This record gives sequence, structure tokens and C-alpha cells, in this order.
Amino acid sequence: METYINKGNKSTKVGFGEGVFAAAQHLDEVVVLGADITASVGLDVFAKNFPHRFFSLGIAEQNCVGVAAGLALSGKIPVFSTYGVFAALRTADHIRISVCYNNLHVIIGGAHAGICVGPDGATHQALEDIAVMRVMPNMTVISPCDATQTAVLTKRAIENLKGPVYIRFGREPVPDFTMEDQQIEIGKGQELCSGNDITLIATGHLVWEAIQAAKQLREQGIHARVINLHTIKPIDEEIIIKAAKETQRIVTLEEHQIHAGFGSAVAEIVVQNHPVKMKMIGINDRFGESGKPEELMRKFKLNADEIFYTVSRFLHDNL
Repeated sequence: METYINKGNKSTKVGFGEGVFAAAQHLDEVVVLGADITASVGLDVFAKNFPHRFFSLGIAEQNCVGVAAGLALSGKIPVFSTYGVFAALRTADHIRISVCYNNLHVIIGGAHAGICVGPDGATHQALEDIAVMRVMPNMTVISPCDATQTAVLTKRAIENLKGPVYIRFGREPVPDFTMEDQQIEIGKGQELCSGNDITLIATGHLVWEAIQAAKQLREQGIHARVINLHTIKPIDEEIIIKAAKETQRIVTLEEHQIHAGFGSAVAEIVVQNHPVKMKMIGINDRFGESGKPEELMRKFKLNADEIFYTVSRFLHDNL
């Protein structure tokens, strides 16, 4: 089985900031709009090094989107970031009309994704942002698995894409296990572990948990394929269909509502091309709550041990 080593825990918000800063060093068009929480979303490095290209608009998220749209129409590449519940939900109408309708190259960073925000609780835990952003026409939706991948994909999204982009990331330090020179392409998934008994398709922070659960399954003689879908839209249909045909069982994993979220996006491809038994692991139609990240991951059955148990039961019931 493929081995992945944790280089040390690192927040994906830091990776987001690193990616923006890296692109900005050679693209003068990159500007950043602050919503009064610059350090919380990893953009303090940019603000410190490019103060003349950083604009603090305060806690006025809808206004940030409007300004970003105007800057994009003026030839700039604006980056706007705040907590995902505000970046994706509070601003939805403005993103739809001002950004997506005009197909503008605006980078939107959705921070505090999932339940791992911990003590901040339900009001600040973005659990519906994938559903809202992936339905927007012209929108690219990216959900990297660790800090290094966040930096790589953020930089590429700024440099290479043309339309609106939503990048989802978290606050708490998580295992950082991918390499800076990784072979990666926006819109193409990654097969991280081989196996033909079942496929675990994960996104975001749950990719690491999927890898660890696959190790436990391997000890039971079950060879699980693990796929990282870091791009939710456009989704990699080819890698999903191939997994469905070769393993006949798919489990999706997301730190998000299972309704209309990542699992639904995968199911849309499966049901139209090669229907197989599926199980969706995520948040089941409820809000999050306050607590330590590890406690919440265990309670909502999103850590590796709980994933292992859920997948084992799913396999037993579908022999």
C-alpha cells in the first residue's frame, strides 16, 4: 500500500495565503480585499508585503464581492476571503449576479470550512458552501486536502484559470502530507491508494482520514482505493466512472452536509454512467456545535476510526 508521511500539522488557511502571495510576486494584477479578519484567512503575509494592493473593506462581505467584480472588470485579479459561511452564503446573490453572470476571474476563499473550527460553533462552521457554490454557473470549486496542496492549487487558480473560483479551506492545523512538486491538475482527481474491493472518494481534510481508514481496512484484508477529488467542479468524471466499474462500491467522505454536497456531486456521475452501491459520509442534515476539533470529528463520525467502522459495516451489508 502507498505510504504517506505527515510532514507536520499545518493549517490549510496558511497554504491559501502562501498560494496568493506566490502568485502576487510576479502578477502585479493580484489585489486582495480584506473583510476585517485578514490574519484569520491567511492573507496577512500579502497585506504586509503589498500594502498598496491590499484594501480593507471591513465586515461588509456583499460589498467586497461588488468591489471585487469591479476590479476584475478593470483588469485586476481580486482575491476576497472570509469565513465560508459568509463568503459563500451571505454573499450568494452578489456572487451569482456580479461575478458568475459576468464570468469574472475573482478568487473567493471560504475559510473555516467544516466542523473543525471547533469552539466557534455552528454559526461559523461552513457546512453548506459546497452545495451553494457548485450550483453557480461558471464557478470552479476547489477543496484541497492539505496546506501544501492548498498553496499549489491557489497559485494555479490565480495564474491559469479565467472565471470565478471558490477555494475551500480550514483553520485548524491538519496533517500536511503532499509534496510541493506534486503532479496535480485542476479538474483531475488523484488516486492515492490502489485497491479493487471498494473506493473511498474524499475531499478536503477527510482525504487524510480516508488514507488512515484504508490502512485499517488493509489489515482486515480489504483493499480500498482512495481518491482525492480536490476539484469538486469541474468534477473528474473519468476517475469516478473507472472506480465504479472496477470496485463496484463507493463511499464518499466530506466535512459538509451530505445533501447536495460532495457526495451528491459524485452520485450524479455514478447514477448516469455506472450505478453501484454508494454510502455518503458527512454531516447528516444538522448544524455543527462547539467543541475541540478532535471531539467533533469523533462525534460526527468523520475520523479514521469511525470511517473504518462505517465502511466495514457497509461492506458487510452489501456482500
